[in-house]
Amino acid sequence: MNGRKGSATKEDLQNFKEEMLHQFHVISEGVIDQVKQVAEGVANVNEKLDRGFNELKAEIQETRQEVLEPLNSLMLNWINV
Repeated sequence: MNGRKGSATKEDLQNFKEEMLHQFHVISEGVIDQVKQVAEGVANVNEKLDRGFNELKAEIQETRQEVLEPLNSLMLNWINV
C-alpha cells in the first residue's frame, strides 16, 4: 500500500488480488493432491474387500461341498435300504 493510511490505489488492489489468487491456487493444488490420495486409498480398500469377499465365497462353497457329500451318501444309503 502507499504511504497514505487507509487508502489503496488500483495498483495496490491489483497486487492484492493477484497475491490472493496465487495463494488460492497453491492451496487448491494441495487439496486436489490430498483428494487424489484419498481416492487411491478408497480404490485400494475396495480391491482388498473384493478379494476378501471372493476368497470367503470360495471357502463357503468348498465347505458346503464338504458338508453335502456325506449327507448325499447317507441319503443314497437310506433310500437303497
